[in-house]
Amino acid sequence: MDYMNILSAVLSLGFLGLLFGVLLGYAAKKFHVEMDERIPKIREVLPGVNCGGCGYAGCEAYATAVVEEGAPITACTVGGAACASKIAEIMGTQIGEVAVEVAKKVAFVKCRGNCSSRKIKADLHGVTTCKEAAALEGLAGCSYGCFGCGDCVKSCKFGAIAVVDGVAVVDEAKCVNCGACIKACPQNLIESVPMDNTYRVACNSKDIGKITREYCSKGCIACRICEKNCPVQAIAVDNNVASVDYTKCTNCGLCASKCPVKVITGIQIKQPEMV
Repeated sequence: MDYMNILSAVLSLGFLGLLFGVLLGYAAKKFHVEMDERIPKIREVLPGVNCGGCGYAGCEAYATAVVEEGAPITACTVGGAACASKIAEIMGTQIGEVAVEVAKKVAFVKCRGNCSSRKIKADLHGVTTCKEAAALEGLAGCSYGCFGCGDCVKSCKFGAIAVVDGVAVVDEAKCVNCGACIKACPQNLIESVPMDNTYRVACNSKDIGKITREYCSKGCIACRICEKNCPVQAIAVDNNVASVDYTKCTNCGLCASKCPVKVITGIQIKQPEMV
């Protein structure tokens, strides 16, 4: 055995390792980019769930965007107003100079096609995901409704959505409006709505009223009664389905009380008496 060759090889490898280490150390110092100290401070006050509800890849990306790009300090729906106030303090912004009131929003499923109201149920042939079901052709029943396979349930990190009686339902007490379920639903059934606006149209069908009625007893039939009775023009029918403009809605409840198929959900808020 030639020990000199072995020793020579070991020394050569050791020298190369030392050389590369020195070069890497030099490069690290030479090309080091100073991080703004506010970024880790903001990251610490964020919830750390990396849900993406703020519109960024995660809490780290959002903290960086606040400091370097001027991203809004109210974008974190999980942390809410308390988190926004802390970020404002870190950024040196006077609380009075920026609206830190984060309106609570929640996910809402635009479908009430459960097992009792759905007149014709599609046979999914053993399909286990909504994405697969949406790709099928010639399905029976409403092609706009909830498949009930639970893609939204699997996407939610907070346990705020579940399939109940064949249709997805949101637990608003748990929902943080992260948007994961919205992205997961291939039917575009889920939308973000203000929690305080209780009146929402629980239907997504674009079929004409006659067809919708054949498929589901709780579907919007585009009769426009809600539209005609709204005193503030906050609800309108477009493409055979009603929708609410939450910037105008006053929660008076007239639309829900007049709807013949009761597709508009909500609990009527008592209006103040006229003096």
